[in-house]
Amino acid sequence: MNSRNLTSAARMLLFVSLVSTTCISAEEHRPVHLTGLINDYVPLLATVKGSPYEMHGQWSMDVDPERGTASFSADMTMSSFGKTSTGAVDPTQPLQAPHTHHIKVTNAQITWTMDGCPAYATPTQMGFQFSKTVSLLTGNGSNGGFETTPPSSVLQVCVTGGLDIPFSVPNSNITLTFTGPANGHFGPQAIHGVVRESSTDPIRKDR
Repeated sequence: MNSRNLTSAARMLLFVSLVSTTCISAEEHRPVHLTGLINDYVPLLATVKGSPYEMHGQWSMDVDPERGTASFSADMTMSSFGKTSTGAVDPTQPLQAPHTHHIKVTNAQITWTMDGCPAYATPTQMGFQFSKTVSLLTGNGSNGGFETTPPSSVLQVCVTGGLDIPFSVPNSNITLTFTGPANGHFGPQAIHGVVRESSTDPIRKDR
């Protein structure tokens, strides 16, 4: 093989090496997409008109571990219950006042701890969270009647789960907790849901 061929081969080897290194680096720091479901209730509260409510929905989240940010969106339905002749809530009359909500938070800074997140009877072991003013919070497609314009409610999102060990799911649970005007509709309690994702790898800062 002459020197020209050796030079060409060396250049090709260097190119392949650089591409491989770049791909590995991109793989390690790629954004992570999570999805899941919301199923919970707003209890009967004097501060929440029309309560109790039943809530069902789905959510998605894009996490950038390298930048330490997350963008979140949720689409959910809510409905209340009818009442008896004495004015008590009647569970046999569901699906009263059905309506929808769309919720978004963009580029929120992540905190890589569970400090201040709701606790479970069976404790979760690890997780992350973020809190930020919502960029969208609708009622039946328009800015929620309980919300300011522009929105000013703050949403705390916690994603937690088991340890990063066999027979465990590191990202299994999600909670949504509102502060601000949204409390008057969703209540101050945590709204619970489940994480569904393509990988059981934990999402953390050193990913």
